[in-house]
Amino acid sequence: MPALASHRKPRSRTRTNTPTVGITTAAIAGVSLLSAQNATADPKPSIEEVQKKVDDLYRQAGSSTQEYNKAKESTEQQRRKADRALDEAAERTEALNESRRALGSYAAAQYRTGAVTPTAALLFADNPQSYADQTQLMDRLTEQQRSAIADYETQRAEAAEQRAQATESLEKLTDSQDSLRARKQAVQKKLAEARELLSQLTAEERARLAGLERKKAEEARRKAEARAKAEAEAEAERRLQERERQAQEQPGTDTAAGTGSGTAGGTYAAKAEKVLSFARAQIGKPYVWGATGPSSFDCSGLTQAAWRAAGVDLPRTTWDQVKTGQSVATADLLPGDLVFFYDDISHVGIYVGDGKMIHAPKPGANVREESIYYMPIHSGVRPA
Repeated sequence: MPALASHRKPRSRTRTNTPTVGITTAAIAGVSLLSAQNATADPKPSIEEVQKKVDDLYRQAGSSTQEYNKAKESTEQQRRKADRALDEAAERTEALNESRRALGSYAAAQYRTGAVTPTAALLFADNPQSYADQTQLMDRLTEQQRSAIADYETQRAEAAEQRAQATESLEKLTDSQDSLRARKQAVQKKLAEARELLSQLTAEERARLAGLERKKAEEARRKAEARAKAEAEAEAERRLQERERQAQEQPGTDTAAGTGSGTAGGTYAAKAEKVLSFARAQIGKPYVWGATGPSSFDCSGLTQAAWRAAGVDLPRTTWDQVKTGQSVATADLLPGDLVFFYDDISHVGIYVGDGKMIHAPKPGANVREESIYYMPIHSGVRPA
């Protein structure tokens, strides 16, 4: 038996690498999957793209702000209309009650005589007019009673009409309030998106973004300076021509430069000075969408308040303000004129001269003086 045992092949222990192979395969697959996901994921936007996106969101918020302002103005008008309708309905109801009391006095007088007369029956009938139309009753009524019945029917019809109008006004007010809430939510959504986008930037990225803003402002400033130089040269040329004209017309007389503006121009200049005086006093106050002063403003709220200081009432929104007054080319802008921006006319400022304006820029910024070339110009308007 021992000899036979020596011919047995010794059993060797085989180590399996299956688990290791499985783990390695899974790791490789995981890395491949992550690589595929990273390849297909949206790349992080550049600072320039972030700047463009934020600017666009602020512009959209500005447009939504104008929609909010319009809805708010409509809601206030509808509320006043509803209040008037309710007051008139109350007055009509009181007049109806007076007519009812007049008829009641006739009924009471006849009741005291011991009989329920046709007048009393008429007063308590479901349809007094149809009852009154009966010839036999009308023949028995005095002229004073006839007048009282007619007045009662008139007052009742008018009271019903006023109640219907008041109900309609209240329904429209509710619709206006719903629209106002929707516009407010639209503004808040755009501003929240802009804040979220900015919050994702690192400190270095925020510094780079600030640098881009400074570069943009510098370019706008250079354009304003060029505009100011051109305006100064044009004014000098105008004054020179005016002196030459005066010298030719009145030789030997004083040739001091004239103002170059007639009565109409002088009147506008006087109003514009009041506008600019008001606007300058607001510099440093915060932009708040939907605000009309006195502690904060949005863009059209500032222009409206400034021109009101000069005795001119402007509409509330940029879309309505751009339709007010005389359109003027950018090259012909005068101090006090309104300058509108973007294709959707969602922003406005007050021209101060030298290519600059005073405006309420955007959320997070204060009323300030700035180049009109900071944003794409849409048009200019001379309000008065």
